[in-house]
Amino acid sequence: MANLISLDRVSLTLGTTQVLDDVSLGVLTGDRIGVVGVNGGGKTTLLRVMAGLQEPDTGRVTRQGGAGGIRVGVLAQGDALDPGWSVRQAVLRERPEHVWAGDPRVRDILTGLLGGVSGEGVGGLDDPVGIKSGGERRRLALARLLVDDPEVLLLDEPTNHLDVEGVAWLAEHLTTRRPRPGNATVAITHDRWFLDAYATLTWEVEGGGVTAFEGGYAAYVLARAERDRLAGVVADRRANLMRKELAWLRRGAPARTSKPRFRIEAANALIADEPEPRNTAALTAFASTRLGKDVIDLEDATVVLGEPPEQRTILRRVTWRLAPGERVGIVGVNGAGKSTLLRALTGEQPLAGGRRKVGRTVRIAHLTQEVRELERFESWRVIEAIEDVRQWTTIDGKEVSAGQLATRLGFPGGRQQDRVGDLSGGERRRLQLTRLLLAEPNVLVLDEPTNDLDIETLASLEDVLDGWAGTLVVVSHDRYLLERACDHQLAMLGDGRLRDLPGGVDEYLRLRHTGPSTPQRAPSGGSTTVGPDVGVASPVDGIPAPDGAGGPTAAQQREARKVMARVEKQLTRLAEREKRLHAEMAEQATDPVALADLGVRLRAVVAEREQLEGEWLEAAEVVG
Repeated sequence: MANLISLDRVSLTLGTTQVLDDVSLGVLTGDRIGVVGVNGGGKTTLLRVMAGLQEPDTGRVTRQGGAGGIRVGVLAQGDALDPGWSVRQAVLRERPEHVWAGDPRVRDILTGLLGGVSGEGVGGLDDPVGIKSGGERRRLALARLLVDDPEVLLLDEPTNHLDVEGVAWLAEHLTTRRPRPGNATVAITHDRWFLDAYATLTWEVEGGGVTAFEGGYAAYVLARAERDRLAGVVADRRANLMRKELAWLRRGAPARTSKPRFRIEAANALIADEPEPRNTAALTAFASTRLGKDVIDLEDATVVLGEPPEQRTILRRVTWRLAPGERVGIVGVNGAGKSTLLRALTGEQPLAGGRRKVGRTVRIAHLTQEVRELERFESWRVIEAIEDVRQWTTIDGKEVSAGQLATRLGFPGGRQQDRVGDLSGGERRRLQLTRLLLAEPNVLVLDEPTNDLDIETLASLEDVLDGWAGTLVVVSHDRYLLERACDHQLAMLGDGRLRDLPGGVDEYLRLRHTGPSTPQRAPSGGSTTVGPDVGVASPVDGIPAPDGAGGPTAAQQREARKVMARVEKQLTRLAEREKRLHAEMAEQATDPVALADLGVRLRAVVAEREQLEGEWLEAAEVVG
């Protein structure tokens, strides 16, 4: 494979920071490289050096064919589109219509990024660029670059301002439609799902150096865990986070771990005694204790924005009941009203119809996209803004100081003395999230919490959320976060409904591609109820399902009572076993091997108990 771009012992210092230190690497034909690292670590500078936009202090950068050789296209974080251009000029340049309209690759780009071959998603091909939002201009710049199709694409955060569907399209385009002999793509990204779906190689930029890992995000986590094990730093906080992430990846879909081609036995040994990311039973029990049965209910709710004739209906007679300890992610097309839904849930957006019911013990914390809540703290130091809320809190059953929580969310000692007004967008988001968690809410509502966060901070955020026991509602385009931190997802497709997604994000993408098959059942009057249909008992062992609308027979009810009695005896025995296991774990607190074995046995008991409780509830529905 030919070397398209190579760096030989490149070093670069900006101010007093050594951004690149004796870096040697190459981009080969066919490479799809993902670049990761902490914010400010030098990722963008590395791309600028590769593109020839930044000269290194020492070392050599070589591009195939020299100055007149390969074409290199760069997607920067800011765009250079002329406001006077039309969308057509910005994306298609001066290409004749019969040329680009006859090219299936160009039509696919227009459909994937601009909503159709006529640019319906951005107001049409003849609309001026100058009136477009930052997100729309970003998509135009990306479409322009993909249409030009240079040999080397250098993309800086290409998934910014793309929804879940757009991210999936981009990954598919770069992996199936773009590859051809003689080209390569390098993309800086914090989107872990995109990294896993797109990358054949991952570069980690850290401390002035660049380390290469084969494969996408799953391979990167495995390789880092093995590297840390060999370096003898597994006990380090960062290694512990990676170990937890690795454990989750290995428990997930097999496709996540099919890419690595190196031995993973040693990495697997790291997680042999790693517990599940969340003790669901314990967290739900704790949430129920703090919240009671009622959290937030939207009943027959209608939400309308604007005035006629520009009026838009965001929700149309939707009923949604949040449960204690529920962890739900919300996906949807841009403009469907996801942020408005969150405001309706928190009471900030009035309902045009229906009602909102809130439990008496509910304490809501809402992280908005704009984080305007910090404006009054501009002159404060970070630690002052944190301790203004509380100096101590409890997470995962442990007492945590404000400073310790700040460290876990990306503000180590020295950074806690920075002024709030000097923080970047991602840092402000982390600070406000820290303040919200310290207030000890029991309902946490997060609107795009991953914006501007690097991969390490995302892992830290998920680590904190794993031990948080309340009800969680997340709107995000970060598919990985939705699958990692939430137990199920809901979709907004712009039709005023809220759909349950038993199949997760994959089902949402199918709905967007094929359209919904059969709508969810609506009660009389046309309202939509979130969740599976209810009212007919599912078959339980030994109990035939009721016949149609007639309800259960006397024989079925007798059989159901027998099932309930049997299950209650089994649950009593399981409760005794669980109590004994907890006592044994307390006695073996200093023996990690014994604790690991006891943990496996306890999880088996909990799983059996949950299954039995489900049987009992189904039988109880038959009894009535």
